[in-house]
Amino acid sequence: QVYLMESGGGLVQPGGSLRLSCAASGINFKIHTLDWHRQAPGKERELVARISSSGTTTYEDFVKGRFTISRDNAWNRVYLQMNSLKPEDTAVYYCKVDRGGRTYWGRGTQVTVSS
Repeated sequence: QVYLMESGGGLVQPGGSLRLSCAASGINFKIHTLDWHRQAPGKERELVARISSSGTTTYEDFVKGRFTISRDNAWNRVYLQMNSLKPEDTAVYYCKVDRGGRTYWGRGTQVTVSS
């Protein structure tokens, strides 16, 4: 069974930093592309960043230069380093993986950026 668990969210002031972590199990982690998505209140869930099995990364424009996605295949984890946080980054952040034609999500971790 595929299982994803996010952690590392919290309350941070504008301009601050957080590092999110997603632990995965039930998959051959190293062969999968993994995503971070987010969903703000009243908005659609949206892609934030993606990392391929080879380590190629892509970012949505609204986080370029501020967020960094990385992975540790030895520990089956994917990370999202978030710097220069803005109030509009407030959302629940989810990691996602596709396997066997199905999409799997974690339960999410809340990030709140507020003074």
